[in-house]
Amino acid sequence: MFTGIVQGVARIKSVLDREGIRTLDIAFPDGFCADIQIGASVAIDGVCLTVTQIEPDNRLFFDVMLQSLMITTLAQYGVGSDVNAERAAKDGAEIGGHPLSGHVDFTATVLQVRKDENNYCMRIAVPKEALRYIFAKGYIAINGASLTVSEVNKAEGWFEVWLIPETRRMTVFEHKIVGDRLNVEIERATQVVVDTVRECLEERLGSLLPALESLLAQQGVDINALALSPAKEEK
Repeated sequence: MFTGIVQGVARIKSVLDREGIRTLDIAFPDGFCADIQIGASVAIDGVCLTVTQIEPDNRLFFDVMLQSLMITTLAQYGVGSDVNAERAAKDGAEIGGHPLSGHVDFTATVLQVRKDENNYCMRIAVPKEALRYIFAKGYIAINGASLTVSEVNKAEGWFEVWLIPETRRMTVFEHKIVGDRLNVEIERATQVVVDTVRECLEERLGSLLPALESLLAQQGVDINALALSPAKEEK
């Protein structure tokens, strides 16, 4: 498990491609690799990878399977690419962000970047089927960083996140531009609630559910947001 608090930016030193697998040689900031062992888990841009080799100068090797290459951005990176890095959380560790599995759900595209000295906002386009899990003020993980959704436009298919200066300093986001791809892991508790409620509605309403969903949407009401309302009231 990871906390979504990025611990530093690492740099890919070499890439070796073989049949169905890619090996990454990554250099980490000083102190990041202290006491790390073969088999340890490290999140690289939000993707949980296993340490396969340890070298001096804070370098670690990871093998990335074909499936991970297909559904994440790791296939796009080359020598010199910078990535967010976080070691697996230890038992009893403070969860500064929100619990992450390191299993990316999909990739998204940067639509817009607005920034000045102290403010930074990314507008991100996501697949239509993923929008049901994304809500304003909800958690989401972008390249392994736990962020809070500030705004969602489900009609246009995007959401926005704002980054504080510390997050900009500790992550790769400062250098992202329009068109860049990002790894996204949705918040699991939200997914469970939304899927459970939808399954119940489908059982009771059957073919009427799409019609109800469309009617509510015309009134500016998201049926998935209604599913989360009781959970929010309990907090």
